Amino acid sequence: MAAAFLVTLFYIAVVFTCFIVTTGLVLGWFGWDVPVILRNSEEIQFSTRAFKKPMRQVKNPFGLEITTSSSASLAAGMTLTADCLEDSRLTCFWGCSVQKLYEALQKHASCFRISTPRRALEEALYSDYLHREQYFIKKHSKEEIYCQLPRDTEIEDFGPVPRSRYPLVALLTLADEDDREIYDIISMVSVIHIPDKTYKLPCRILYQYLLLAQGQFYDLKQLFMSANSSPSPSSKRSPADRDAEQSLLERAGLARSGVEESSKDCVMCQNGGVNWVLLPCRHACLCDSWVCYFKQCPMCRQFVQESFALCRQKEPDKDMLESS
Repeated sequence: MAAAFLVTLFYIAVVFTCFIVTTGLVLGWFGWDVPVILRNSEEIQFSTRAFKKPMRQVKNPFGLEITTSSSASLAAGMTLTADCLEDSRLTCFWGCSVQKLYEALQKHASCFRISTPRRALEEALYSDYLHREQYFIKKHSKEEIYCQLPRDTEIEDFGPVPRSRYPLVALLTLADEDDREIYDIISMVSVIHIPDKTYKLPCRILYQYLLLAQGQFYDLKQLFMSANSSPSPSSKRSPADRDAEQSLLERAGLARSGVEESSKDCVMCQNGGVNWVLLPCRHACLCDSWVCYFKQCPMCRQFVQESFALCRQKEPDKDMLESS
């Protein structure tokens, strides 16, 4: 009786072990209550592959930054610096309605193109703003523009959060009609927060939207790259070269401090050039050789849903392949 019982238990154990092996799991027990679960290598290799998102490179002719963010306020005004590749017009809408702004962006995608510099966004907003200013920006001028809400409006703040109006919305459009046929991006909308008596968060650009001639609009996001304390050859370049590169990086949505110091260093091999951006965290930290091994970002550990390359991979030279 006892022998038959032991044989039955042995048979059940063998069947259970076979089932576990076929499902790709191995379970082991150390003592009575410490389980160990191991997954086979094939399953790990399959799950680490992230979808590579196809991207199309376009040139953004607009650049806008806040010059005096520390001293900017609703009472004292603020200074903006526009750096554009072509002659452009800067239109500033003070106290712009939040609802009307996003309705205008939806209209751009459906029926009303915000491409002309005069009265473009104004018509889409149904004049639901407090004050409007317009400036002409020469290309590559990096001109500083001082903006201030007139004192006769007698507005000291825009109320508590959540607000129904943005303090400032800046619209950049191409001034020349011929230039609008060259670029895919025809306008850029920047939503800017300015501190007042009620909400004293430092002055900053909250959102930026790129408007395309085909009717789409996209939210411009900044990419994040790791900092590197070691000096780089780029630090020995002339100030003019650094300023030119800074302008290009800002228009691409890249931070200068991260890109300039570590654009050549993959966080894994420290040798290959950083070329892949991981989504949704937007960390640019891996080279072409290492991007296929990660299902989580090596910097923030967030799961990778998609990734895209900053530059296309160079195809090998056919003459070199034939000679080798």
